[in-house]
Amino acid sequence: MLTSNPFAELSALIPPTVMQVYVVIMIILVAGGTLFDILHKKSAKYFFNNWRKAKNSGARQVGGGEAVSLAVRTVVVEGLMSGEFCNARRRIAHLLTMYGFLAYVITTAVMVFCYATPEAPGPAILPLLWWIGGLLICVGGYWFWFFIRVDVAAEGNSPFRVVRADLFILSLLASATLGLIWAYAQAKGSVWTNGWFGLYVIATTVLFGSIPWSKFSHMFFKPAAALQKRMAEADGSRSNLPAPADKPEVFGSARRAPRHY
Repeated sequence: MLTSNPFAELSALIPPTVMQVYVVIMIILVAGGTLFDILHKKSAKYFFNNWRKAKNSGARQVGGGEAVSLAVRTVVVEGLMSGEFCNARRRIAHLLTMYGFLAYVITTAVMVFCYATPEAPGPAILPLLWWIGGLLICVGGYWFWFFIRVDVAAEGNSPFRVVRADLFILSLLASATLGLIWAYAQAKGSVWTNGWFGLYVIATTVLFGSIPWSKFSHMFFKPAAALQKRMAEADGSRSNLPAPADKPEVFGSARRAPRHY
């Protein structure tokens, strides 16, 4: 089951071309939704204006070599290691979800575009990575949702309390969970396979189609904001970003971790 390409088996019901068109549509929704979010909220304009203002008020000029070094550190620390999270549990949960999402999405695209036929199901490592990615999303996402969120861990709110800001994490968890259930049901020959697949498609469509209303696009802004902060610290300028905390953030205090990804 773990080494069987679920999309190759699905091709008996849905042609690979249809699956590929669906994936392309999801990519377009991500690009279009992110662009709409940028234009509607004017976040990019605000970001670059603020960066230019901070750069002009800097005490010194940051050289090209230093800028490259800062960019590399940003990619490694904030991007690959999620160094912006002071709380260890939150960082681990975020890393599990992030790397799980990357593995899940990349292997899905590869299997759909390259190996979506029973005659050429592809190497066994691809569906294995797909399963691992989905499970990592579930572990990190459900751990965050039920035990780490500030409003649950510190404020005592119900973990089932949902607001619009939760749209991204909930749709991501729904997509990964239903995808794994569908693949398992298909491998076992369950009569509910098509029903689970339909729910999987709905959840995935909501995930990628709700970008203007969710926090999906934040993953594109966070690295740029982290780089701006490092540049501002290097040239001595002051931006509107919070000053570094003297000690780790404590849940329930005035300085606490953000509620969502």
